[in-house]
Amino acid sequence: MVYKRTRIKHCVCMMMFLFLSCAMRVCFADEHNLFTGILRDYVTDDGLVNYKGLYKDERLNVYIEQLTRTDPRKFGSRNDQLAFWINAYNAYTLKIICDNYPLNSINDLHAGGLIIGTVFKTTIWDKKLVAINNEKTTLNTIEHKIIRPEFKDPRIHFALVCAAKGCPPLRNEAYRGAKLDDQLNDQGKIFLADVENNFFDTRTNEAFLSSIFSWYARDFGTDKEARLKFIAQFLPESVANNIRDDPGRWRIRYKKYDWSLNEHNN
Repeated sequence: MVYKRTRIKHCVCMMMFLFLSCAMRVCFADEHNLFTGILRDYVTDDGLVNYKGLYKDERLNVYIEQLTRTDPRKFGSRNDQLAFWINAYNAYTLKIICDNYPLNSINDLHAGGLIIGTVFKTTIWDKKLVAINNEKTTLNTIEHKIIRPEFKDPRIHFALVCAAKGCPPLRNEAYRGAKLDDQLNDQGKIFLADVENNFFDTRTNEAFLSSIFSWYARDFGTDKEARLKFIAQFLPESVANNIRDDPGRWRIRYKKYDWSLNEHNN
């Protein structure tokens, strides 16, 4: 009899655990639905943001509050965790812009400007304006201490958006673990097809690349040829084959980064 009661108790506990796990995953999905709704309403197809409308919408603060109460380590899938961190980075960046709107550039928010702020760690990315699982942190910590070293996926550079036109376009849907690979690959194709940030001249074998590929060069490969081969997978087949045939003959030039606000002007 004691054995039966123990087994019943064990089964009940297991059922409760499974129920709570499923409930947590549903809640997580619902939170991403909220962010997708926000992005659908305020982000254009080319990745620009209607900040004039967004900064008045309380849904962003609701989503931020959900992020604050969420522990991403409890999600079993690495893709779920990575999707969470990308969404958190982008959502908090939107909140920072909205909290300081109107402005011309996120660089307006750095103490001492971009260069001095970077040296002395007084940029807006170094301020503890982010809260995850009720712990204060920074955007730089999310990008450089969590996403880059823990997940080691260079495609994240196609998804993290620092509110500048030089960034990849902000996707108008939230990232989700179940479709993250497709989303990141799509972002790579979109970003590398944007001639304002990346251009490939097959006549002269010159690649005019975003400064992102210079700043984070080691993320994309150990040398120039490895980086070009990585980039090639997101390019049209004709350009990609040209690069793959002889990446050594290609020359890379880096374009000046456009720090102006990624705002859609109605």
